[in-house]
Amino acid sequence: MEDDASLKFRQQLLLIDENLVAEDVAALKFLCTDLLPFKKLENVKSAVDIFQLLMAEDYLNEEDTFLLAELLYRMKCHSLLKKLGYTKERVQECLHEKGRVSPYRQMLYELSENITDDMLKDIIFLLQNCLPRRRLSLSALELLILLEKQGLLTENNVQMLEDICMNVSPDLLETVNCYKRAKVSLPQQESTLPIKESSLFHTAHVTVFTSPQETSIKSVGSNINDNKAANLTQGFSEMNLELPGEFSNVENESKKITSYKMDGLRRGFCLVINNVKFDGSLQERKGSCRDAEELERVFTWLGLVVEVYTDQTSWQIKELMQTWQRWQDHKDSDCFICCILSHGESGAIYGKDEELVSIRTIMSHFTASQCPLLAEKPKLFFIQACQGKEIQRPVYVEADARNPDLSFTQRSISPSESIPEEADFLLGMATIDGYASFRHIEQGTWYIQALCSKLQLLVPRGEDILSILTEVNEDVGRRVDRLGTKKQMPQPAYTLRRKFIFPIPQKPPPSQQHRGF
Repeated sequence: MEDDASLKFRQQLLLIDENLVAEDVAALKFLCTDLLPFKKLENVKSAVDIFQLLMAEDYLNEEDTFLLAELLYRMKCHSLLKKLGYTKERVQECLHEKGRVSPYRQMLYELSENITDDMLKDIIFLLQNCLPRRRLSLSALELLILLEKQGLLTENNVQMLEDICMNVSPDLLETVNCYKRAKVSLPQQESTLPIKESSLFHTAHVTVFTSPQETSIKSVGSNINDNKAANLTQGFSEMNLELPGEFSNVENESKKITSYKMDGLRRGFCLVINNVKFDGSLQERKGSCRDAEELERVFTWLGLVVEVYTDQTSWQIKELMQTWQRWQDHKDSDCFICCILSHGESGAIYGKDEELVSIRTIMSHFTASQCPLLAEKPKLFFIQACQGKEIQRPVYVEADARNPDLSFTQRSISPSESIPEEADFLLGMATIDGYASFRHIEQGTWYIQALCSKLQLLVPRGEDILSILTEVNEDVGRRVDRLGTKKQMPQPAYTLRRKFIFPIPQKPPPSQQHRGF
């Protein structure tokens, strides 16, 4: 039966190929440019060649033909959708969740469709100095590809395209402007752009785990005025900067009883694993370096020794955990912190080699039995990675998931199952299980930027880490994409036995240092 299904699938592909002309093949190549290696696409002669490449990359198989349906839909080959069991309306419904062709590629293709032969001649004339002398006979798609290869046209730089449209046909400019408006209007950091509030998140629920058996629910209200809150917290921050590093008098004595000791020879170590580029089909995590830099600044300010590791394979991540598990300087440290920024699946993160590493495996290296020097000391892990796949891909907001259009088959793993059963662990997840988290390709991720911002605001006020993470949940829970449909809710889980409170640093927070305070 399996062979029969495979044969029928390939027969469908042949039928589609027979109904496509040379211009259609060129359109297929262009729309697949972001999905397939360009060198392989250059050798394509027919639609079947493209189908083979898509199947080799597991974008297309007998069980999932949606990507091909999307390509045919965008090429307006609606009659061929029937051969895949789709209709135009069905594809439109599914694009919201399963669409793979980027808005940038869509914009370029739409533009090429509206460029007439006369316009194309004018464009080639204007760009003569940028084009090879022997390649003046080009299609609109070939011209756009050539500009991309020369670096004159990119997802984040369409200035040349605007100039061309303005000179040749201002009517074309609206297509480019729509794309630009979509990029600019997507959410950035809370302090720079107002975030649309959703009534669904005026009370957000955060699940926290005080032990493997106990669960408590905290409600986070978001009724205060954001600007007033920002001014108040900044005021507290500036006042407390004048206080000594230790907490004062009676309040300090009380907190010594209920808080972890933070008076060792060194505050501790913070690892930041920042996976940006991957070896296979996973997309580059643009904007993640902004997160890594911010984490390094903030945790250095908090007194930790920060080590940043970029683009680590699954094997290297495991090796790093083993190395730091044996680190002798833990003996004189107050705590240990590990931040991992990568693509992810439920309960796991991807290495650069696109192999999964279980979050529980990572954390288990630092249990009291495996790392005695950190016994009874707080161990904090912050994971910025998707824990699910079904999510739309807007222009400026990308999902840290592998293939959002594939069905979710992996067993769900909740944060409580990810942390070791021993005490003194905290796991801060960017999103609840089964859902995607969001990353602005310039500003960084919603979660990490909120975490760094709240640490800078609330540590000088003497807030404990769980209170800070509650504020992070409130911050991220209020954010929404430009369409008002994409939300995110982080989720902390912990087996901490005491309050974890960072001593107030002598220096002002990094954000105030940069502003010259």
